[in-house]
Amino acid sequence: MRRKTIQWINTPVLTEAIFRYEKGLLPYSMKLWLEEVLEIKSNKD
Repeated sequence: MRRKTIQWINTPVLTEAIFRYEKGLLPYSMKLWLEEVLEIKSNKD
């Protein structure tokens, strides 16, 4: 199965995700998604 590529991201959703990421409030799957989208190197817990 081919991987889907991101074509666009809703800005308010992205900014809320970043806010929650910084506060440590994102579910793990969303954390991984945001790190991939923004090319953030994760600290393995």
